Amino acid sequence: MEIISRNARRGLIVLGLIMAAFALLGLRSVDWFLLKQSLRHKFTKIEWISTSELADWLANARRPAPVLLDVRTPEEWSVSHLPGARRVEPNASAEAAAGALPKETAIVTYCAVGYRSGEMADRLRAAGFTNVRNLEGSIFQWANEHRPLVREKERVSQVHPYNTFWGRLLNDDVRAPLK
Repeated sequence: MEIISRNARRGLIVLGLIMAAFALLGLRSVDWFLLKQSLRHKFTKIEWISTSELADWLANARRPAPVLLDVRTPEEWSVSHLPGARRVEPNASAEAAAGALPKETAIVTYCAVGYRSGEMADRLRAAGFTNVRNLEGSIFQWANEHRPLVREKERVSQVHPYNTFWGRLLNDDVRAPLK
């Protein structure tokens, strides 16, 4: 099973070319704008949550925390993730990702920028999960805002850049070296 469909790959290539053009001009905010618009257009049936909304939710001791699903590779996860998150394979089924969770459980998905987690959120909704949101900007935006990240329960500040192209959306101080 392909992780990303052929049409989705084409769309990402076109988006990537546009973003590369803006990157040459030093317009990272335009890159983020285009990426977020593209993701919202691709994933019209899912709900989104901003990094500030999620941070407020996690800080509210009176509100049960959502299940955080990190939809990235083991290599990305090993650099850092959100505190309390569980890692799931990007191509996992909804059942494998959510296990025996009740269908009304609050779930927030995230990946590097929102594409893989958007696909997971779609699969979860299609499987009957009713309280699923995708983190807008995902872990890249979270890290750029200097929000909490951990590696094996130790506080860290850097994120795996996924690759050179997408990693340029990370601020220099939070971009881990690409190995």
